Amino acid sequence: MKHAFKEIGIPNPLQVAKDGREAMNYLNGEGKYADREQFPLPCLMLLDLKLPEEMGFEVLKWLRGQPELKTLIVIILTSSRLEFDIDMAYQLGANAYLVKPSSPRELREIAIGIKQFWLDLNRGPAVHKESVGLFVGGH
Repeated sequence: MKHAFKEIGIPNPLQVAKDGREAMNYLNGEGKYADREQFPLPCLMLLDLKLPEEMGFEVLKWLRGQPELKTLIVIILTSSRLEFDIDMAYQLGANAYLVKPSSPRELREIAIGIKQFWLDLNRGPAVHKESVGLFVGGH
C-alpha cells in the first residue's frame, strides 16, 4: 500500500501499525506515539479486520467511542467477503468496506480510488487534515 500510494502521488505520510493494539496506542497518543508532531492524527485510516492483539472490529468499536476520533474516516481493507463482516463493519461505524485485491494492478486501482474520492473530492472534518492515514495490519 505504501508503494501504491507513493506511485500515484500521495505525498502525505502513511503510518503503519503491525496490530490492533499498536493502532489503538497510536490513535490514543500513548507511549512512543505521544509526540503528535511526529505521529499526527490521521485524516483517514485503512483498517484490516484480521489483526493480532485486537481484531479490527474491536479497534473500530473502540475508535468510535473516542470523542476526538468519531469523525475519523475509516475504510475497512480486508480479505473477508462475508456479509456478516460487511454488515458489522458498517454497524460499528466504518465509512467504506473494500476487499483486498489479488494483484498489484488492482491495489493501485484501489489507491487511486481512495485518493480521488476520499482525499481529493471528499470534504472531511478539519480536525483530521494532517496525514493520509494509518494502515493497520497487512502489506
